[in-house]
Amino acid sequence: MPKLTFIGSGRMASAMVEGLLAKGVYSTSDVICLGGSGTSASALAARTGILVAASLEQALESAETVIVAFKPQHLAGADPRLAALTAGRLVISVLAAKTIARLDRTFPKARNLVRCMPNTPAAIGAGMTGWCARSTLSEPDRATVTGLLGAIGKELELPEAQIDALMAVSGCGPAFVFEFTAALREAGIAAGLERSQAQMLALETVLGAARLMARTKAEPEELRNQVTSPNGTTFAGLQRMSARDFRGLMKETVLAAKARSEELSRQE
Repeated sequence: MPKLTFIGSGRMASAMVEGLLAKGVYSTSDVICLGGSGTSASALAARTGILVAASLEQALESAETVIVAFKPQHLAGADPRLAALTAGRLVISVLAAKTIARLDRTFPKARNLVRCMPNTPAAIGAGMTGWCARSTLSEPDRATVTGLLGAIGKELELPEAQIDALMAVSGCGPAFVFEFTAALREAGIAAGLERSQAQMLALETVLGAARLMARTKAEPEELRNQVTSPNGTTFAGLQRMSARDFRGLMKETVLAAKARSEELSRQE
């Protein structure tokens, strides 16, 4: 009988299912999903071999852990039967901007509630997920949470008061990196490169620099200094970034994202 239920079968659910199966955390017979009115659940089941539920009762009848992965705006209209059907089970939410207090109104009888904030690289197993729990997790439940989130990348437990900050850095961060990469590409075009050349150079440079930081575990400033000669080409470029307060702009960007996350969390 299935031990793990996904309520919702979109991109994040798909990423988690595929990661869990690839790493052998669960077998296909352990996992069941329930979608909405569309075909995403049947498509996920066909692609991965997991089960697809015909009803909410079937989806939850033997579940030990429930992953809530539908669209955040659908929480307000969630099936009221969820309160009883998730009683005694571990409920893990990946709904953006939905606080523990708000989740508790829909899943009041859950054994424990975990709020997670994954990011889009989770789709390729390279995600960064921050999470917090309603109360202290038992050791088995903690192992379940870290195993699930570890299947899509890395995880970090932190107080709920810091979730909005995490959202602004790692949740929104990929979009900021994409925009930086696009800007680097456009700058390359302005410098005389063909678009395809500038695209490849920008992409591979960002990818290689990230890998170097991850492998060496050095501070980014240290690696920056290693490639910056006094009055050299890199120095000239960095001077212009400093003059335009690049770090100040990034600070404003992250704080704006954090403020919006806080605003969304208060809306319901």
